[in-house]
Amino acid sequence: MQNQYQVTVEDHTWELEGSALDAIRLRSGVFHILKNNKAYRATLIAADHAHKTFSIEVNGSRYEVRIADRYDQLVEQLGLSTASAQRINDVKAPMPGLVLGIEVEAGQRVEKGQGLLILEAMKMENVIKSVGEGIVKSVCVEQGMAVEKGQLLIEMEAL
Repeated sequence: MQNQYQVTVEDHTWELEGSALDAIRLRSGVFHILKNNKAYRATLIAADHAHKTFSIEVNGSRYEVRIADRYDQLVEQLGLSTASAQRINDVKAPMPGLVLGIEVEAGQRVEKGQGLLILEAMKMENVIKSVGEGIVKSVCVEQGMAVEKGQLLIEMEAL
């Protein structure tokens, strides 16, 4: 079903096929909608197209709406949503190795993709990068220190 969407209004979610609504644009941001033989007047108050969220007024009541197509639903099911990807966590060693260099210090603000430290493992230098924006709370290792897989390297806090 190519035109199937998930519409979330406040705490309620509905599966909706693209042809399930009959909508006519009256003027910019104002629509007349027929659903199950009932008429509704909808006004678009605000739109965030990047996040597919909208603030609408329907028959005098205001709602916050989020729309998810099949792709958005699949991304959410797989746990790959951008919201969770942007959340910054403490940095742990992905493998055992030797800390060759530390590129940040406590109190420093870091951006997504910024190098935090260099870890040598199996004769290869691996730059450990930030997964999101945040502030370095503390650096828990020193240059030249051997670390084990899963060992805490850097404590982070979100902005």
